Amino acid sequence: MISAARVTSLYDVMDAAYCSTVLHEHSRSLNHVPLIDHNPRGGTKEEFEPADAIRFNERTVAERSNARLKDDFGGENIRVQGATKVMGHLMFGILALAADQLMRLRQ
Repeated sequence: MISAARVTSLYDVMDAAYCSTVLHEHSRSLNHVPLIDHNPRGGTKEEFEPADAIRFNERTVAERSNARLKDDFGGENIRVQGATKVMGHLMFGILALAADQLMRLRQ
């Protein structure tokens, strides 16, 4: 648990594919709050508490940004070698993504 030694984690945020009692219990055993989207599996869907829903939505914002970086700004196919060059290409993609988002705000 190297990451547990370096980072204080309060929440475990996962999508509905990870909805299981085993993961909920493991998360609680680590003194974390499990924010796992409920998979109804033929039953009724359980909603988050309002504060937890806000925290869970932060995950979806990050995932949408990562998806746009990959799909629209060259993050999927990087054809250079070396960590510095890869980082440069990804940072240009993030810069273009930020400019695109700023242009959307103006409209």
